Amino acid sequence: MPPQEEMDVFEVKKQMLEELEDMGFPEARAARALHHSGNVSIEAAVNWLIDHENDPDIDQMPLIAVNIDIQSPQPLHTTEEMKIKEKDFTDEACRKTEEEKRLEREREKERIQAGNELLEAKRIAEDNERKRHLSSRKAEKEEEKRARERIRQKLEADKAERRRMLGLPPLSYMDSETSRPVMKEIKKSLPAISATKPDQLRECLRSLKRKQKNDNEAVQRAFQALLIYIRNVAMNPDNEKYRKIRIGNPFFQDRIGKLKLGIEFLELCGFEKIEGGKFLFLPREKVDMAVLSTAGSELKSAITNPFFGLLSKG
Repeated sequence: MPPQEEMDVFEVKKQMLEELEDMGFPEARAARALHHSGNVSIEAAVNWLIDHENDPDIDQMPLIAVNIDIQSPQPLHTTEEMKIKEKDFTDEACRKTEEEKRLEREREKERIQAGNELLEAKRIAEDNERKRHLSSRKAEKEEEKRARERIRQKLEADKAERRRMLGLPPLSYMDSETSRPVMKEIKKSLPAISATKPDQLRECLRSLKRKQKNDNEAVQRAFQALLIYIRNVAMNPDNEKYRKIRIGNPFFQDRIGKLKLGIEFLELCGFEKIEGGKFLFLPREKVDMAVLSTAGSELKSAITNPFFGLLSKG
């Protein structure tokens, strides 16, 4: 059923309707204003329009045509007060438009500021990641350099030993003299387990690689799994599920659990056995981002550096 209002004829005074239209009001609005204000006066109609300008059906014509044939008994003229109200109506509309523009400008400023803050945060994150990468790459190059030097020194020592066993004289007195510091350097270059955390982590990985020297594939799987666990904690230190490892988990057992040194590496990173040894757990207050970062760097070096663990003390 259509609304009752649309079933009635809007009877309005033609001359008053024309005056409202001359003032700039659409026919539909003028007709509704006259109808609902009782065709009393232009002033009453304008007041109704001001009060109902936001009505959803203000611009809808009724289904039945508006009756505009009723003549006004007397011509009505716009009073000074009506002109003032018309001006107020126009000024109010302009004020709302300006307010909307001002709010839009403020919203645009906020969007620009948020965008700039996001870009700055992204730049800082990229800069930090670049620094971490450079630091890791530097450590890897230093390890490669040390490994090459140890190999070179060992080759020199082996060469001198072969000459001795074949009864050949030393190359020269100077060579003999220089070979002594070389041998001393070889001994010095063989690292002992250091009390520092980076050395402990590195030596743990070297020992693991030496003990599994006949199964390089298992060693690589263990290193990669350890890197996953360390990286997860570093990226989500507040999430307990990344700080608690079930030792009986098939994935963990296949790659790390069966290797004693794999568990020792995690313990060096701060993990502790709990619940009768069923879980490894890293308490939130013991999460050390520096240690985790060092552990990650050592693992990356162990995975990518073919010389990792060579000639280290067994």
